[in-house]
Amino acid sequence: MVRPLTYALSLKQPWAGLLVGGRKVVEIRTWATNLRGTIYIHAARSADDRLEAWARVPAELRPLCQRHGGIVGRAELIACIPYHTSAAFEADAGRHLNPPEWYVAARTYGFEFRTPAVVPFAPYRGSTRFFTVELTESE
Repeated sequence: MVRPLTYALSLKQPWAGLLVGGRKVVEIRTWATNLRGTIYIHAARSADDRLEAWARVPAELRPLCQRHGGIVGRAELIACIPYHTSAAFEADAGRHLNPPEWYVAARTYGFEFRTPAVVPFAPYRGSTRFFTVELTESE
C-alpha cells in the first residue's frame, strides 16, 4: 500500500538504531519543532564514530545499527522539550543518551518519541532537518 506523504528525520548511527530499537526516546537538536505524529527514522550515510556512542549498542541491535543511507524505522513524535538549563538536560540523560557537554544554552531541544518500530530497510536520501518521504510499506 502507498502511504500518504509523511516526514522523516535523519540520525547518524548508532543513534537511529537506538531510537528505533527503543533504547533512546529523545533525540537532541538545536532547533525546535511543532511537528507531531508518525515520523520515519532515517539512518544517515555517515556514522557517529565515537566509541562511547557504539558502547551503548546491545548485541541484538548491532545489525540494525549497521544500516546506513535509508529508512530503518518509524516512531511517533509526541513532544518537543526545551532544555532551559544544563541540569534539566543532564537529568534527562537516560532518555537521550548524550553526554553533558552536548548541552548548548538556549539552543537544546529534545524530540520525544514513543512506539518505535523497525521497518524494512528502504534506501533514501536524507536531509539535515525533517524531510518528506513517500514509501510503499506492507501492512
